[in-house]
Amino acid sequence: MSARVLLLGCGDVGVRIADGLLRQGGVEQLVVADRDRTRGQVSIGMLNDCHPALVSFAEIDALDPIALEQLLRRVRPDLIVQAASLINPWSLIGRDHPAARALGNAGIAIQLPMQLPIVINLMRVVAELGCSVPVANLSMPDIIHPILETGGLAPTIGLGNVSILLLRSMSAWKARMQSALTESAPLIRAIGHHCQVYDVMQAKMPEDEDDRVRIYIGEDGERDDDLAYAGRAIAPGRIYNVIAAASVLPVLAALLPGAAGCRFSAPAPFGLPGGYPLRNEEQSVDLDIPERVSLEAAIDPALAEPLDWRDLGDRTERLRRVVENMGPAS
Repeated sequence: MSARVLLLGCGDVGVRIADGLLRQGGVEQLVVADRDRTRGQVSIGMLNDCHPALVSFAEIDALDPIALEQLLRRVRPDLIVQAASLINPWSLIGRDHPAARALGNAGIAIQLPMQLPIVINLMRVVAELGCSVPVANLSMPDIIHPILETGGLAPTIGLGNVSILLLRSMSAWKARMQSALTESAPLIRAIGHHCQVYDVMQAKMPEDEDDRVRIYIGEDGERDDDLAYAGRAIAPGRIYNVIAAASVLPVLAALLPGAAGCRFSAPAPFGLPGGYPLRNEEQSVDLDIPERVSLEAAIDPALAEPLDWRDLGDRTERLRRVVENMGPAS
């Protein structure tokens, strides 16, 4: 069955996701929505040149609930992919500015006012419409989904993060065994969260075992955490968008109508903090944690610290002004 997909956000990673989805097949119509008309039309033109599916662009401010409702009613998507934010998460990388250094040292949570508003608006509109299609969110899912779950608004599943950790582990297994990843390869499952992505991508294993990604091999779930840190070290930067986009494709493909199921690790299902092994079948998601591991032992409660998402306006504008006053990235 061919599907209609709505993708919010046509930045670098959004376009990579769109291209990957169209290459996999199963998508007949893709609507990419963004507030930047110039960027959107260029991206859509390129995607239409590369793929047989119908790709169109919708200029929209995703903070406008009426416009978003109208878009959902018009498109009637089978799957919604949320990859938009008010400020690109990479905006601070590479900037030698006191404010950039201060914000970087303050931790990722300070960027929440730039990531939460669009997701909140989307999920409110989805709930008001009674829309039952799956929503997959790339924007800080490990933090945002537990916050939204307190109001019953958590997206179906998150994207990136633990899926990136899983891909790195699968690649390391391939290198170790000098064998391609075929159907005969063992099942590899990962439990981890966003805080571990940088260490894994830079091949730096934490000294404290409790801070490491948990990797399980085979149905019995034999631990092999070394796999997560065995790859080539890659310095932080937009190059991470390549693996981020690749990591979401198995999850999104399994959420399309009539798609074959898959077993893959993804962030924040059911509003849970962190990322877990999942079974994706018939547009639904179920946990796939090894039998020897309890859910309570898998969850890191420190990931879900409280935040009042109903009072973001002032913080959003303050952070926006700080970032904009830094000048262009180096």
